[in-house]
Amino acid sequence: MSEKQPANAPVPAAAPSEAPTAALPGRLTAAAALTALEGLALAGLGVYMLFVGIAGDPDSPQQAETGGITLLALAALPLIAARGLRLGRRWSRGPALITQLMALPVAWTLYSTGGAMVAAAVALALAAVAVVALLVNPTATEALGIGPGEQAR
Repeated sequence: MSEKQPANAPVPAAAPSEAPTAALPGRLTAAAALTALEGLALAGLGVYMLFVGIAGDPDSPQQAETGGITLLALAALPLIAARGLRLGRRWSRGPALITQLMALPVAWTLYSTGGAMVAAAVALALAAVAVVALLVNPTATEALGIGPGEQAR
């Protein structure tokens, strides 16, 4: 015979990994998505440069391989920052903002070269400015626990 639990029996607590997370504001989610997209673009370009350096016929294979490895390493910053933003981690705002501030001179350089790079420059500059605007928005800063009422920890 099976025993039934009494109606007033305590419900077992959920495991820490099953705890529901507070909903993040859309601005923070959008900033995380754009930052991740930038990181993925850097990683893709790094893989391409590595491939060309190894299997292709570049002018300088060593330079292509070094550039590819450098881009892969640089891709880690926006990808880690995007994950932190998505999880609502306070520390992630700094690396995400630094990534955007580094993207603006890159966009200017791409724009200065002209040709087909102008479109890439405009897209990069728009994404960088949008992420900065999203991250300094009071809704996003409050969701990350950053604000005028917060004391430095």
